[in-house]
Amino acid sequence: MQFHLNGFQKGNPEDYGTQNSINTAPKMRELPKKVDVLIVGCGPAGLTLAAQLSKFSQIKTVIVEQKTDKLSLGQADGVACRTMEMFEAFGFSEKVLKEGYWVNETSFWKPDDKQPENIIRSSRIQDTEDGLSEFPHMVLNQARVHDFYLDLMKNSPTGLEPDYSRVLTSVKINSENNDICDYPVTATFDTTNANGTIKMETIAAKYIVGCDGARSIVRQGLNLFLKGDSSNLAWGVMDVLAITNFPDVRMKAIIHSINEGNLLIIPREGGYLIRLYIELDKLSENERIANKNITSEHLIAAAQRIMHPYTIEIKEIAWWSVYEIGQRLCDRFDDVPENKILSHYPKGFIVGDACHTHSPQAGQGMNVSMQDSFNLGWKLASVIKGKCSPEILHTYSAERQTVAKELIDFDRAFSKMFSARPKTSFDDESDNIDPKEFQKYFEKHGRFTAGTATQYYPSIISAHPAHQELATGFEIGMRFHSAPVIRVADVKPVELGHVVKADGRWRLFLFSTSEKANDPKSRVNKLCNFLKDSEHSPVLKYTSKDNDIDSTFDVRIIFQETHRNIDIEKLNPFLLPKKGKLNLHDYEKIFCPDFKSGKDIFDMRGINRGNGCIIVVRPDQYIANILPLTGFNQLSSFFDNFMI
Repeated sequence: MQFHLNGFQKGNPEDYGTQNSINTAPKMRELPKKVDVLIVGCGPAGLTLAAQLSKFSQIKTVIVEQKTDKLSLGQADGVACRTMEMFEAFGFSEKVLKEGYWVNETSFWKPDDKQPENIIRSSRIQDTEDGLSEFPHMVLNQARVHDFYLDLMKNSPTGLEPDYSRVLTSVKINSENNDICDYPVTATFDTTNANGTIKMETIAAKYIVGCDGARSIVRQGLNLFLKGDSSNLAWGVMDVLAITNFPDVRMKAIIHSINEGNLLIIPREGGYLIRLYIELDKLSENERIANKNITSEHLIAAAQRIMHPYTIEIKEIAWWSVYEIGQRLCDRFDDVPENKILSHYPKGFIVGDACHTHSPQAGQGMNVSMQDSFNLGWKLASVIKGKCSPEILHTYSAERQTVAKELIDFDRAFSKMFSARPKTSFDDESDNIDPKEFQKYFEKHGRFTAGTATQYYPSIISAHPAHQELATGFEIGMRFHSAPVIRVADVKPVELGHVVKADGRWRLFLFSTSEKANDPKSRVNKLCNFLKDSEHSPVLKYTSKDNDIDSTFDVRIIFQETHRNIDIEKLNPFLLPKKGKLNLHDYEKIFCPDFKSGKDIFDMRGINRGNGCIIVVRPDQYIANILPLTGFNQLSSFFDNFMI
């Protein structure tokens, strides 16, 4: 998909030149007096959370933004493989795949040993390893990701839309009356009307979530602080349309020059636009980048020097900025001090840049922020709907602060290596780095930058790995790694992980033994009878009789036999649930391996064929437990710990 040919264009490339590309200012309206969840900030973190909550008609959510309208040009652009998996859960991954740039390979450039003032390509590698995800690493303007979320929200059961032109001035939480005050959060805003006048609005909420960036007012209101420092490294970044004879201009390229600094090239969507991350002079102690008076001409000149002997002529600058590299992190991501965890439940949360900041080189900012929200959203919804104990809200800070700490540590090392002067055959400076060592570090941490290395440790919603040997390729605490299967009813090849949608439901994947699918005495059939009939069944205990049987737990089965050996009409009726007003059968619960392609999910994910297993998957796609097919009591006990 090509665009930007005649100059940079914002918005949907398919609407360019049509009346649909004309934006109208959002209408101002009064904020409600009371809400369940108040989200502050319309960045990717805020919109991910709002999109998740918008799916539940019984939850009143408001999302406010101090800007006057939606984002038209974003600064973040990298979309990790794991984030693409999340986008699939929200239903718009195919839009990103169609419009975005696919990062397939990365090239590395270093000083030429014969002529160190020149750069030469040292190697090219595959950007992500085979089998890491069914999705690629993508690049797409942050504003387009916002658009996809806004469309999803507007078309949701709640029709949720942001309220713009609201500047948060104060946040107060009544933390002493933990179980008495229904709306413990009070937030005050200055609102600018269409005529330019400013008025004050106050809103009460059950929960507040600060997605309002590194200078978060919500964080201040929760008495939380970012801790860390700057590394005194200054970089410039610019999106440009350019003419160059550099051969890897349409490939992710990392360039280390001998004396002129380093450069990262990220091709952008549309076939012509590129992003340049340009290393600038190191800052002195206590010096700020704002005091350097750097212009876009400085950045262009630096890029031209670094790329020597290749040339680059900038024809148009779509956007540019300068920044300092720093790593900062909050000790916790909610309002409950450690000494009160046993007596108080969180009412205020911070997400994304409000609780962790780092350099943009590794492309983690937007991705980690959205994963923060995906972790929190289903938990808030479950508690507000009365499905789960408020105790699960403690797990947000515990899980995501650990992930952010790992990110900060990685970013500090990655940034230092990226900014180091390359070692050549002409020097032996100990502080210089061999380009091959940097490449090895890049490859070694590929799973981390792809977002697939995240692991949540044992908690009330993540079990100890007592039966991990039943599925060695599905690790407890890691994301559910999708694999191809065949849907038996219509013989359609599908990705099993794509059934895990962002709808707040738990998934139970039943992997059968080698017993025949239609054997009434099989372990799978006995498990289905337990889930269908027993008073201890979590499906029956935690599903309202007024709702479909799979409204809380979505149970899917994967048999070992080929689809032609499975008689659907002879299977346990629990696997063909009657749903909806007309009691229609759901035929999409039953799967088998994709024998035709040779990708057998039992082999790919190390499923014990003799014993089978139950894989319990959280609403955010992470594996919560692995149990034997006969583990009825263990399954019940796991959910009894936190469900209502």
